Amino acid sequence: MRVSTAFGLDIGGTGIKGGVVDLASGELVSERVRLDTPQPATVAAVLDTAAAVVAQTGWSGPIGCAFPGVVKDGVVGSSANIDDEWLGEHLERHLAARLNAPVRSLNDADAAGLAEMRLGAGVERDGVVMMLTLGTGIGSALFVDGRLVPNTELGHLEIDGAVAESRASAAAREREGLSYEEWAVRLQRYFSHVEQLFSPDLFIVGGGISRKADRFLPLISVRADLVPARLRQNSGIVGAALRSME
Repeated sequence: MRVSTAFGLDIGGTGIKGGVVDLASGELVSERVRLDTPQPATVAAVLDTAAAVVAQTGWSGPIGCAFPGVVKDGVVGSSANIDDEWLGEHLERHLAARLNAPVRSLNDADAAGLAEMRLGAGVERDGVVMMLTLGTGIGSALFVDGRLVPNTELGHLEIDGAVAESRASAAAREREGLSYEEWAVRLQRYFSHVEQLFSPDLFIVGGGISRKADRFLPLISVRADLVPARLRQNSGIVGAALRSME
């Protein structure tokens, strides 16, 4: 029997979001639940919050989880935007035991990119596609002819002596009170650097700030096509749900 829905859980440095997703359309068929990421974001605290998010929808069944760090075979390999206690922990086993459900996981930007490639702005786009998510940090997902190159983590590139996401993330804009024009100068430096390294054919820009893409994307000049994420702030949830079926 073909499964038509799954639960997508998107763990971020600031919020933990989730919802039931129609796997054919990418639309949420439940409420979108968001709770603040606990601080510190320890293993036990994050698991408790994730369980609360799932419980609010009444969901029972497969769950996909997007996580803010490198994830290989269900194991966390980096923790820049979450507590270091997660390093080396088996995310999938922890969640499966806590939620009593089968769980598949992947990097959060990879999840957003997966959603956009299958159901959003990247549909039927070949060549090199780069998804960048602007939020607490900067997430990246790289696709070559539709195939994901996982865990690129390009927000951690060093540019002009600083980690890129420390100056160009959406959180940095809010923290420093930058106007969109001031922020766009930093984004331009970042996008130009990434374009020089990877020569993508398409940039897709996601994260919650993408709903205001008209305020800053027109200020950025790159050779590649540059578009906002079609699924906007739900890309990570949708991609996580798609991952649960793989």
